[in-house]
Amino acid sequence: MLIGCLSLIATVLIYLGAKAVYSRHPKVYASPLLVTPVILVGLLLFINVPFEAYNAGGRLLTDMLQPATVAFAIPLYKYFPALKKYAVEIIINVTVGCCIAILSTAFIAKLFKLNEDLIESLVPRSVTTPIAMSVSEMIGGMPAVTAVFVILTALSGSVIGPMVIRYFRIDNEIARGVLLGTSAHGAGTSKAFELSSVSGTISSVSMILAAIITLCAAPFLISLIAVS
Repeated sequence: MLIGCLSLIATVLIYLGAKAVYSRHPKVYASPLLVTPVILVGLLLFINVPFEAYNAGGRLLTDMLQPATVAFAIPLYKYFPALKKYAVEIIINVTVGCCIAILSTAFIAKLFKLNEDLIESLVPRSVTTPIAMSVSEMIGGMPAVTAVFVILTALSGSVIGPMVIRYFRIDNEIARGVLLGTSAHGAGTSKAFELSSVSGTISSVSMILAAIITLCAAPFLISLIAVS
């Protein structure tokens, strides 16, 4: 119990410290999403604390991810007219993006001859962590492994996404939001809000839609790939 409480406190303090550094030096290598787990893993290995003992306290932060998602309802309400106007375009693009993400991940993993457990853990990497872990468990993957790849996807998406936007000169706020929310979920949404409030709101909608679509489509698409 004591180790769990200390683990929780250490995680929060390390994250706050990493966030303070990132606010002064906003580089991808200084991102709290990257720095915090690296420091935590190194610390746990150094003092020889098993993951189960750490997770006794760390689980609380994981549980908080789900109600935190509800907070996206605020910008959704604020920009509801824009959402209503572009609803069809958003749904179509997010659906196509999710299916491409699932299929491309599975085919590339098969190309490199990864085992089935790892493939099923990789497939839901493009959606927010709590949903990705649920999908992973549903299709037979390893949720803990999925969480790692979700973070890697978020980091790479939040870096590559703005580069794509600049290279292709994507000026439309709706398109920017869909791109970042579908490909990089939470981190992408945070980056989208840096671009504009509208892009951030559309990104949050895209992230939620991507989670729902992946939850429904992943088991079906994986079964098709397994048969083929």
